[in-house]
Amino acid sequence: GRGAGGGKVRAGRGVTERRSGDMGLNIWILLLLVPVSGGATSSDPGMFAVDYERNCFSKNGSCFQYVSGSIHYFRVPPVYWQDRLQKMYMAGLNAIQMYVAWNFHELTPGVFDFTGWQDIEQFLHLAQDTGLLVILRPGPYICAEWDLGGLPAWLLQNSSISLRSSDPVYLAAVDRWFEVLLPRIKPFLYHNGGPIISVQVENEYGSYYTCDYDYLRHLQHLVHTHLGEQVLLFTTDGNRLHELRCGTMQGMYATVDFGTSEDITASFEVQRQFEPSGPLVNSELYVGWLDYWGVEHSVVPVENVTRSLHQLLELGASVNMYMFEGGTNFGYWNGADYNSKYRPITTSYDYDAPISEAGDPREKLHALRSVIAQFREVPAGPMPPPTAKFAYGQVTLTKAGPLLDFLSDLSPEGATNSTYPLTFEEMHQYFGLMLYRTVVLGGAETPTPLGSPHNVVHDRAYVLVNGVYQGVLERDTVLRINITGRAGDSLDLLLENCGRINFGSCMGDHKGLVGNISLGTTDLRDWRIFPLAIDRLVASGWPQPVSGEPAPGPSPEPNPPPPGPTFYSGTFSSPEPLDTFIWLQGWIKGQVWMNGFNLGRYWPARGPQQTLYVPRSVLTADRPNVVTVLELEQGPAVPTAQLVDHVIITAQI
Repeated sequence: GRGAGGGKVRAGRGVTERRSGDMGLNIWILLLLVPVSGGATSSDPGMFAVDYERNCFSKNGSCFQYVSGSIHYFRVPPVYWQDRLQKMYMAGLNAIQMYVAWNFHELTPGVFDFTGWQDIEQFLHLAQDTGLLVILRPGPYICAEWDLGGLPAWLLQNSSISLRSSDPVYLAAVDRWFEVLLPRIKPFLYHNGGPIISVQVENEYGSYYTCDYDYLRHLQHLVHTHLGEQVLLFTTDGNRLHELRCGTMQGMYATVDFGTSEDITASFEVQRQFEPSGPLVNSELYVGWLDYWGVEHSVVPVENVTRSLHQLLELGASVNMYMFEGGTNFGYWNGADYNSKYRPITTSYDYDAPISEAGDPREKLHALRSVIAQFREVPAGPMPPPTAKFAYGQVTLTKAGPLLDFLSDLSPEGATNSTYPLTFEEMHQYFGLMLYRTVVLGGAETPTPLGSPHNVVHDRAYVLVNGVYQGVLERDTVLRINITGRAGDSLDLLLENCGRINFGSCMGDHKGLVGNISLGTTDLRDWRIFPLAIDRLVASGWPQPVSGEPAPGPSPEPNPPPPGPTFYSGTFSSPEPLDTFIWLQGWIKGQVWMNGFNLGRYWPARGPQQTLYVPRSVLTADRPNVVTVLELEQGPAVPTAQLVDHVIITAQI
């Protein structure tokens, strides 16, 4: 899943509305190319391949049509993996499609994690036990609206690196990753008795500017070296000729992706120019769409999805629906797009999918199941129910104090001194926030512009003079603000990384101050740069929430607290932990943690997302749950949070 949606221009919701013409004759022609049923050709048991004579996939010698849906293990809490897979199976799917997010497993160069949430082998076991085949997309680039498209941010420490190319520095990191990942995958290949029927090489590479065939050849050789020559390799690209020209290569079956408003016949005619025979495949039928902060919530109508799926299955095409279960961009994992301006993606990756972010089967799921049942037998029995939700009510939050008051706790190693600003990547802090501190030189007793015409703030800077909040600089949006201060005053810029670009030519997306910033006509120099280990500190139980009875007597009229980055915390009990949603109504923007687990970013002031999903796995029954909030701009006069039993998404912009 990449933002461009099969090569479509990302305007508005990113889906180009193109009506198909009369498809009757065109569908009849395509039907001649793809048999719906199998033939008499035989092959060895446990084999999955492309049958170029019968224009289909061959599974153990019989023609096979997959009906698949995308799910991302890294967006679904492990406690719910089985639940979501079971719902996909009961919907009538016979396969799932899954990415492997490299940066989810190698946060630090050379240190790999395949335990707990990163245990992809357990996820593959569950898929197979559920009765689902697997279409694996190990990248190394995946897009997925995930930070840097799944590539580790530490790659950007080398400022001259060329991502997704045959650059030796990049390939050395890819080789090391695949040498660890692919041997873990090999036992799960179909011909080894596992569920994986095919493996994608790279991802929509034809949409990237490098167009480096040596790179594709290197990946192809690397996968064959570790998985063997028997494995079926494929590529996925948009439904435009220029995309397949750079994204395909001999020896890897070329597939296309496109949405519900695209012309199916025209799309497959493009595929046929690169694969004159073999199965028709839509690797990403967009049954929903992603959300950006500040843009209306995306919806793809049920009737559009069912019509497209019916037409595809009637053609005998294999299809994967993207997404079937969207999930959540917990923590700082959301990606961003760049289409005339930087556009970060919301914490929720619900995607208007058939299964909601919180695991609820939607009307869309039942409608798709009815379509699938017209073409293959679907499992008997009831659909598993939605996960139980509970409204725990209001949580009173107490102000712990301004972020600057805790700088020694948040940055125990202290500052790095530098004449000019250093990026997050140069400081080896890849996510979250960093503090840049210098002094005001020459004075700014009258309002003086702070900023840069060169868009050097990646992505938001919260500005303070002597601890007094001045305002926000924002990438592509607010390039200058006026501030006041006297010579020698402390000037702080708290920089927020709002998510790295995951698609297109701007993926070298360094964070922090990526160039010089000026006050008036003077470039600011001599910075003290503090990396902030906020998550580590919050996970340790800091700050201790304040408890106790309110003071007797009438309460004074509440006044809004001073603006600026500030921590709050509070507690509530959950004798029976159940899924819930936290609603920070009246707050502006920040980050929220539950018992030290980073739920993600909230930004109700910009919308559309209002509530954040809280899975039961992060709640506790035996002690109070601790809610920690870092409000970056302005907390409400009465700081409270609501825990409700339903999602709230508005069209607020």
